[in-house]
Amino acid sequence: MRSVYRAVSASAVALALAAALSPVAAHAAPAAPASVTTAPGRVLSVPGLVNARDLGGYTTYDGKTTKWATVYRTETLSKLTPEGVNAVGALGLGKVVDLRTTPEISADGTDKLPAGVTAVAHPVDDTSLFAFIGGVVRSKDPVYQQAQLGNGAAEARMTALYRGFVTNPANRAQLGAAIKDVAGSTRPIAFHCSAGKDRTGVLADTILRAVGVPASTSEQDYLLSNSLRAASDKALRDQVKAAGYMQNPDLLIPLQEVRGDYLAAFRNQAVADYGSFGAFLTDGLGLTPSDLLKLRTRTVS
Repeated sequence: MRSVYRAVSASAVALALAAALSPVAAHAAPAAPASVTTAPGRVLSVPGLVNARDLGGYTTYDGKTTKWATVYRTETLSKLTPEGVNAVGALGLGKVVDLRTTPEISADGTDKLPAGVTAVAHPVDDTSLFAFIGGVVRSKDPVYQQAQLGNGAAEARMTALYRGFVTNPANRAQLGAAIKDVAGSTRPIAFHCSAGKDRTGVLADTILRAVGVPASTSEQDYLLSNSLRAASDKALRDQVKAAGYMQNPDLLIPLQEVRGDYLAAFRNQAVADYGSFGAFLTDGLGLTPSDLLKLRTRTVS
């Protein structure tokens, strides 16, 4: 039973952190287009990971293409098998940027990294979502769980989370620092949070748009997490129900999925606070023209 809760609590944060706007009612977010899912080499096959992919191969407004084997986005590397560590080692990474908070790392474990890879911590706040979800699930109270997660409440929490990536100064500083790490990298680099979908999603979205990838294409990459995580997310819901924690584990779905409305919340908040995406990059994230030029040079062919 304890192991079930540990899986729930760690995954709960995973469910919850990294990009978007207003709540949606439907359970199923639109699947990513075939052009994203079928790109050769896009999704990494790494034992211990389900949501790891290469940000290469995306076309920019000026007809260039983001470089393959340069920037990777993943979920936590704390669950890698020995074979998975070897597979990650084959990527030739120089750094891995961890966006998780200290409580998450305490519950989930530190990354299992190949020798020679530098771990860099840039924790992005989860607005106490980690503790909130753990409390709701542990309550085993279906009425309380419905009140906290049903009727749009879970979606509203996700919306607040995504807006907080912009409104929280510490979050902006950490996201900006992570982008500088990518811009200054001389070897391939990876970044992740827990599930590799929310914080990782907004960071990937910001990087792709900053180097000229259209917002619609970047959103397709963001939504790809839904199909990659679908089986493991359902397995978690089944486990929670079987262990007697929730009668209706589908209440967790809005926290497990990524949705266009969530990403829109992040994007819209950035424009509302700074006037434009470009101003958000410079005034909000603290990126200089030199940083942005380095980012473009590093990530675009």
